[in-house]
Amino acid sequence: MNLGVKDNEHNEPREVEDIPEEPSVKNQNVQHIQATDWAFAAILGDRSVVTWGDAGCGGNSSAMQDELKNVQQIQATESAFAVILGNGSVVTWGDASSGGGSSAAQDQLKNVQQIQANDRAFAAILGDGSVVTWGEAVGGGVVSSAVQDQLKDVKQIQATACAFAAILGDGCVVTWGDGYCGGDSGAVQDQLKNVQQIQATTCAFAAILGDGSVVTWGDGYSGGDSGAVQDQLKNVQQIQATFYAFAAILGDGFVVTWGDANCGGDSIAVQDRFKNVHQIQANDRAFAAILGDGFVVTWGDAGGGGVSSAVQDQLKDVQQIQATTCAFAAILGDGSVVTWGDGYSGGDSGAVQDQLKNVQQ
Repeated sequence: MNLGVKDNEHNEPREVEDIPEEPSVKNQNVQHIQATDWAFAAILGDRSVVTWGDAGCGGNSSAMQDELKNVQQIQATESAFAVILGNGSVVTWGDASSGGGSSAAQDQLKNVQQIQANDRAFAAILGDGSVVTWGEAVGGGVVSSAVQDQLKDVKQIQATACAFAAILGDGCVVTWGDGYCGGDSGAVQDQLKNVQQIQATTCAFAAILGDGSVVTWGDGYSGGDSGAVQDQLKNVQQIQATFYAFAAILGDGFVVTWGDANCGGDSIAVQDRFKNVHQIQANDRAFAAILGDGFVVTWGDAGGGGVSSAVQDQLKDVQQIQATTCAFAAILGDGSVVTWGDGYSGGDSGAVQDQLKNVQQ
């Protein structure tokens, strides 16, 4: 059947291919679930895979079901899946233009160690440290020969919506894909040395260097321009990201933010509470920081969980926070759960609150 539905980001009609009935995964020892925008794939205890949802987005894997054995890892673009098998080969399905078609790269996909994905393409690191890509060309699915020659001894790959950044064994960085989304790091290339970690928003990257400083590139509005806070970005321990903003925890427990103010890039209203921050969780539009005393500080889009005043008196002895696109859920020390943010995204747990006891994770 063809359903007229709305794309969540652009609110435009799209046609959905036949959606198979959701399979029963009850009592099948599900180990892991991955998702595209419109489908799910579950790895079972016997290392086989079950899929459901929009067929065009990976919800129907029947054509390669016989190949989906001894599955070790699964990754997803917005409309395709890719799995690594026990022998190091790769099987893909879903929208061909978004990485569901890997026939052109299959001869190279051997001894694959890990796969990274952005919205439109995949990048696989092989056992020898080289990289194989496939999917939409502009999104990083095709690599120029000049870039390919640099992709050696790759240790880790990070992704924005349409670009990739690889950290090499010597701490240098190689980027490719849409330049606007961070695929072109030419302006900061000479600074990208001894890189320890890279974080990404939708269209920008932020790299932590060995000396604790930070280098950013990509769309400035999305956090690619950290000039306004650059002198504060010292002794950075970790970075978290919403869709369009970054938040860095410093060695003294303080937090520095930049990027789109509406998505958490502006934290001036709560900066006096940034003391001994231990951990930050992010959803698409807001941040939530756990302090050393177990209290929580939030900022960003109010409707997305950036304002937690309604539950602030409950947010004590917080152990862990998880996020949906526009809501948060905190596990307290007594095993109870506190939620806030958009009700439709899980911010309202009133209907099940009496069941949320002794929650472990």
